[in-house]
Order: sequence, then structure tokens, then C-alpha cells
Amino acid sequence: MVPGKNRTKGGTPKAGDGPGRLSSAAYEKELLRLQIELVKLQEWVRATGERLVVLFEGRDAAGKGGTIKRVTEHLNPRIARIVALPVPTERERTQWYFQRYAEQLPAGGEIVLFDRSWYNRAGVEHVMGFCTPDEYRRFLHQCPIFERMLTEDGILLRKYWFSVSDAEQERRFRKRLSDPTRRWKLSAMDVESFTRWEAYSRAKDEMFVHTDITEAPWYVVESDDKRAARINMIAHLLSTVPYGQVEPPLVQLPPRPSSTGYQRPPRDLQSYVPDYAATLLDRSPPGAAHPQG
Repeated sequence: MVPGKNRTKGGTPKAGDGPGRLSSAAYEKELLRLQIELVKLQEWVRATGERLVVLFEGRDAAGKGGTIKRVTEHLNPRIARIVALPVPTERERTQWYFQRYAEQLPAGGEIVLFDRSWYNRAGVEHVMGFCTPDEYRRFLHQCPIFERMLTEDGILLRKYWFSVSDAEQERRFRKRLSDPTRRWKLSAMDVESFTRWEAYSRAKDEMFVHTDITEAPWYVVESDDKRAARINMIAHLLSTVPYGQVEPPLVQLPPRPSSTGYQRPPRDLQSYVPDYAATLLDRSPPGAAHPQG
């Protein structure tokens, strides 16, 4: 949920701020605190040259995208970037399976967040028959080796599985159908996964058996409650990285120099975006205050 979406203007709780759930106010306060810590983590990674990789996996509509959005909201995109690879090309299909993912790994001082990762092979590709049985078995054998290579080279690898119940997934799918801003999120593949719940469950269980290794364990995030899932995942990530405070360089604004006689060209010589916002003022309820700035 977007911060503030479940509260009225006066702060009165709305649907969703029920017993056992974080209120919007508590959620927003803690999220901001954690996001400040994420900025500190980012600066520590930049200053020390560390490499951090975070994998976000889970069923469709499990809340991965919303969590990634909150993680990166205040981070520098030149340091922390999101990788969400499309379907492999014909050329990529002939490469070593991990090759196109290895190309996305961070250099020193960078953070990479994978919105789905090489684990596509253990999930959707296996369940939907997009890979052969031999390719699937080879993945389960090679994946722990690949991840041990990453961690042995000093990469900080964190793997999160977002777990959502079948009832909550169906509720979110139906909500997407009726929301024009999120309708695009419900693809034909999502619909297909909806009918193969148990097959995906078995695939996940088998994946964990082979890839939940000491060097790179899986961490399960219960995500029926999106607010709690975001808070829990971010707090856990921060707890697993030994980052420290990096003091930023002292920056001071110098005084503006005196004018040298510059004059702006006449405004009618330039093309301006029409003031569409001004037309909304006429639609405001009588007596409504207009925000400043």
C-alpha cells in the first residue's frame, strides 16, 4: 500500500488499519526510519567498495515490486539499480544459463536488486515447460555452485522469498482487474500461474531443498500484510549487513556573484507547457484551500 493511502485527511483509520495490522502512521514512521538507514547502507557500500546483491522472488502478486519501490525510493540510482530482465533472446538461449545474470552483477560500490532472478528456471520455466528436464536438473546442481562462487568472491548475496496465501493472491488479482493503473500487472502468465498453485508450491519446495545453502540462505517474508512485509524485509536486510555511518563531505553554498547585466529573453520567444493545473483550480470545492508550492 502506498503510504497514507489507508487514512483519511484527519488521520482517522480506514479499512486495513485493523487489529493486528500496522496503522498507516506507525508504518510510515518506521518506513522512513528504515529508508534513512538504507541511505546510510548505500553510502557505506559506495565508500567501502562492497558489492551487494538482493534477490526478490515469490509468487505473482506477492508484493515484491512494492517492496523494491520502497527500498529504492531514496537511493541513488547510480549506486542502487533494479534488474528486471525480459524474456531471453534467441542468442541468450544458447548461452550458459547464468551468463546474462552474471553480466548484471555489481562492481565495487554498487547495489543490484533483482526483481526475479536466475531462479526463473526453478519456478516459471520448470512449471510452464519452458526448459527441458535436463536443463532444470542442471540448474539445481549448478545454482549452489554459482552462488558459492559469488560469495567466495566477496559479494554480499541476500535472497528473499515473498510468501502469499492463495486467498490473498486471488484478492490482489481481482483488484488489479478493476484498477486501470494496475491492470497491466495481470498478464496471461499470471493467470496461468493462478491455475497451477500446487505445481508452483512443489517447485518452490524443491528449489529450497537444493539452494537453501549456508553461504546464501533463503529468507521467507510473510507477505499477506504488505506493510508488515516491507518493514520486515528491509529491517532484516539492514541487520545482515555490517554497514556503518559514513560522514558525507561538508558542502556549503557560496554566495551568488553580483549580476553582470544578464537579461532573460522575452518569454514569447519560447514554447511553454500549458498551465493545465490552473484549470483544476476551478474544479475545487468552494472554500477549499489551495496548497502552496
